[in-house]
Amino acid sequence: MDKKKIDFPINWQDNLAQKGHFAVNLPLESTVLELVHKEDWESLDRYFIQLTSPTGELFKVLSKFCDFKAIEFIISIRDAQNPWEEDGIWHDDGSRKLAFSLSLTKDHQEVEGGVLEIRQKGNQDSFKLKPFKYGKMIVFATGENNFEHKINQVTKGKRIIIAGWCQ
Repeated sequence: MDKKKIDFPINWQDNLAQKGHFAVNLPLESTVLELVHKEDWESLDRYFIQLTSPTGELFKVLSKFCDFKAIEFIISIRDAQNPWEEDGIWHDDGSRKLAFSLSLTKDHQEVEGGVLEIRQKGNQDSFKLKPFKYGKMIVFATGENNFEHKINQVTKGKRIIIAGWCQ
């Protein structure tokens, strides 16, 4: 990941406080796309363990937005072919300071459903973010800042992301 090519949003603090999220485009190495194409989840997991370690590039990027000690993450695959695919529930990620969703979806335009919704707790209106392009990361507020989120059912295609939490 080349930090020089990352576009840090100028108004990220306002967006985080008012909308509960902002977007950052990350220039991922070609290795990541190769691992996604091969569906080599074990190697992809090892790769992101390095990126999210305290000396890793993703850790350094997210450290610009808040102070935290560690990052947890999962590889999240939501697939319309999965018979158990369903809407998620509203949740706030507990005491985590910040959350993120980094798209590894090869062709986001072929995915239907899988919308990430973010809202302030107690508010019925939400920001709806359709599956986004490969390398785009949505950074969003958690319950610590009075926000919650959910992912809607994928009805067509496959949505692949790195879901992470800064604590």
